[in-house]
Amino acid sequence: MKCFALLLALAGSASAFMPASAGRMATALSSKYENQVWDINAKKDIYESWNPSSPRTEDNFNPFEKDDSGNSCDTNGYFPGEGKYKDPMRPDTSYAIMQAEQAVYAEIAAAPPKPGQPGPGNYQGFNVM
Repeated sequence: MKCFALLLALAGSASAFMPASAGRMATALSSKYENQVWDINAKKDIYESWNPSSPRTEDNFNPFEKDDSGNSCDTNGYFPGEGKYKDPMRPDTSYAIMQAEQAVYAEIAAAPPKPGQPGPGNYQGFNVM
């Protein structure tokens, strides 16, 4: 019993010399649209809050950008082939929905670029732009 009490006392005092973050787990960053439907409204929300002069993050990217292969990104801004890419939940679609989305795409394409926005086809990978 005395040995057990001695071990408890030593273990308790040893924790004072351990770094405070030793027991914490790192949390992965993810978009506010993680595990939600990645539809045109979600993409517009991300696009409207996008700041091209800030570093690329899980919620700061151009969701309408395509990589060199023509692929669209997921909810975190990653493209197929990048390590953290997760196939997004896609919305239902129909011809009428696609026509409405085309109008939104045309509006975005016609808008002047945001200050600091790279030109079309300048995707260089996550956190590079």
